[in-house]
Amino acid sequence: MAWSTAGMAWIDRVFDDQRGALFPWTPVFLAVGIGLYFALPVEPTLGQWTGLSALAVVLTAVAGGIGMLRFPPLVAAILVVIGILLAGVRAHVVAEPVLTFRYYGPIEGRIVAIDRSVGDRVRLTLDRVVLEDMRPGRVPTRVRVSLHSDPPGATPQPGLRVAVTGHLSPPAGPVEPGGFDFQRIAWFDGLGAIGYARAPLVALAPAPEGAWLARVRGAISAQVRAHLPGEPGAFAAALTTGDRSAMGKATLADLRASNLAHLLAISGLHMGLLTAFVFGALRLFLVSLPGVALTLPVKKIAACGALIAASAYLALSGGNVATQRAFVMVAVMLVAVLLDRRALTLRAVALAALIVLLLRPESLPEPGFQMSFAATVALVAVFRVLRDLQNDRVPRALRPALATVISSAVAGAATAPVAAVHFNTIAHYGLLANLVSVPLMGTIVMPGAVLAACLAPFGLEEVGLAIMEPALRWILSVAHWIASQDGAVGRVAAPGAFVLPILAGGGLWIALWRGPARLIGVAPIALGFVLWAGAERPGLLVSDSGGLIGVMTAEGRALNKPRGEGFVALSWLENDGDAADQPTAAARGLAGEGSLVTFTHEGGMVAHLSGRGAAGRIDEACASAPVVILAALAEVPPPKGCLLFDQMTLTRAGGGALVREGGGVRLISARAAAGKRLWNDP
Repeated sequence: MAWSTAGMAWIDRVFDDQRGALFPWTPVFLAVGIGLYFALPVEPTLGQWTGLSALAVVLTAVAGGIGMLRFPPLVAAILVVIGILLAGVRAHVVAEPVLTFRYYGPIEGRIVAIDRSVGDRVRLTLDRVVLEDMRPGRVPTRVRVSLHSDPPGATPQPGLRVAVTGHLSPPAGPVEPGGFDFQRIAWFDGLGAIGYARAPLVALAPAPEGAWLARVRGAISAQVRAHLPGEPGAFAAALTTGDRSAMGKATLADLRASNLAHLLAISGLHMGLLTAFVFGALRLFLVSLPGVALTLPVKKIAACGALIAASAYLALSGGNVATQRAFVMVAVMLVAVLLDRRALTLRAVALAALIVLLLRPESLPEPGFQMSFAATVALVAVFRVLRDLQNDRVPRALRPALATVISSAVAGAATAPVAAVHFNTIAHYGLLANLVSVPLMGTIVMPGAVLAACLAPFGLEEVGLAIMEPALRWILSVAHWIASQDGAVGRVAAPGAFVLPILAGGGLWIALWRGPARLIGVAPIALGFVLWAGAERPGLLVSDSGGLIGVMTAEGRALNKPRGEGFVALSWLENDGDAADQPTAAARGLAGEGSLVTFTHEGGMVAHLSGRGAAGRIDEACASAPVVILAALAEVPPPKGCLLFDQMTLTRAGGGALVREGGGVRLISARAAAGKRLWNDP
């Protein structure tokens, strides 16, 4: 009893020192619960959901009885449980039909989004879908189709009802155990099928009057590209309307290699620059009017104007998830100004994160959410420390330049691990590229865009676009030059699933905890990097068709064929941290002349059998190796002592990794590793 009392007194003392700084932890523990939901191996049953709900009620009642803020760990536990429930409710609310088979035939629907695929093809997202011979209740609500036809047929535009003959299939799951799960992304986006079409697109009905905003976006994008031809116009269109369809594949690759791809996404940077310019310009204008500053709350009026501008930008850009997240962040800060509170604080960032997680808990695993809030938290925390230092040694004239350097360095350091985990790349010259590019976004590009928007009703938008053009050309030239340098992009292997949460936990502890104990956060960060450095990649990967295999060698992963199943091959190589393309990986010695290839894996022989007549050559393959991968359906059982993985087995498993353990060989299924969840077992 004495220990319990002393322990409670110690906890009270610890948290008394944190009073006033605990609210920023609210979205952290809510995110822990959301993350636990997505990490579950199976979907909870109704009984388990009921038990979790009862637990939340009981914990809340207990917390209310002893005082909600008397024991913060109890509040943290409540938030974790609420996070699990919130994510589960959201996953069930967004449930829509998902295609369960491969479909070929007429596809009819209304265009709701236009972008470009990885292969640089025009890609359409359709809703109000009609598929031949399918009951309406089974038809996916949304499908995404890449157009491979030449000529393309009808010109796509939002709201247009179209038809095309094409192929559709269910959204694909991870291509290896623990890999990127597109099925989960598609589930929350309402995508029930993806595919492609080689036939020309046919327009069935014009865009209805209700789609006026989408038509306005399309018209503005076309007008911008007409005044600014080439890549600068495509860049400007992406910045103003979110339309990236005109951006070239090579330019996109160079922007990624130079760590400037974030300038294309209408996210926190753009929304912040836009609202900051509108706020500053409007406030300066009002102050310049005689007597206004003395009679009216100029600062609050400017904040209202900036909020209106942010709302218009949100609508004009199409309102995707990243832009919605950015709008929430700037809206919270502008409302803080209206309430006479400091705008850029950890509390404001925490409130924005809380709103985003409550509305879209599925955002948590996405790189956009993680990078946005990692950069914002790091910037606010670092500049808070610098402000507390009150260092007047830096001349006032140099402070803006120093702030730019510090901002780029801090944001880059905070987001680099996240980008490396999700994209397996590190832009070595990204800091340099951002230092010479981002300032132009705030001083020239965004003011020019605002000016173009203000002058557009008078037909003078060319003035604003002309101001933007030199800066856009400079940014593109920086991207091309940086990307052309040797070693511009580094490759890193994919870490284990817990590495990023460990790194994030350490970083958040340093940023949010008060006092010397914040240095404890260095330990998990160090642990995360040690675990990352020790991560091992699977030695033998097999696709779900059995047609593609990848064996780790001293040179890197060797593939058995130079083309075919390119997405799977690229994903494997990227997760290895390997910059090679598929033909290069196929030249590493695994590809054979015939349809039977044998190789050594972890000290034992393995055979891969493919091609015409492969199913009838099982005995031959088993004579050369005790383990056989067959890219076909087995017609007869293998001989005794031969372990066979045929196409049916691999398709059911979704592909996976072959590992030797306990004297045998086991297939680690990609599908089993992903668990049995709503999005892969609807």
